[in-house]
Amino acid sequence: MWFKEYSIAELNELFGKNMSGFLGIEVIEIREDALVARMPITDRVKQPYGLLHGGASVVLAESVGSVATNLIVDPEKYVGVGLEVNANHLRPVLSGEVIATCTPLHIGGKTHVWDIKIRDSKGKLTCVSRLTVAIVRK
Repeated sequence: MWFKEYSIAELNELFGKNMSGFLGIEVIEIREDALVARMPITDRVKQPYGLLHGGASVVLAESVGSVATNLIVDPEKYVGVGLEVNANHLRPVLSGEVIATCTPLHIGGKTHVWDIKIRDSKGKLTCVSRLTVAIVRK
């Protein structure tokens, strides 16, 4: 599915920049049909009441989905940009880390749609998200 073979180190260099780096998001696995990333639960990602902030879960989902799209397209010709993201927050997370598994629902010429499931350290589903990405010619 991927445009070329990518290493986890290459992707973590990309994730280490900007907001994803600030939140500690990093890739932990590149599967044939999925990209998996984790985010530690630190004060940076918590809301004032000590729980994982829903917005941080959305940043994780959009980050892993956007990168996944850009790993599929020819980077010389196209770039993927977020068009729509939604998330349902299912249970609170207080500590540990969350792991996002991003799989494709639709890979088209002009749009990609991703399913992102976020689980806590115990494997319990904490958030489900869907990301639609527009494929734009450079």
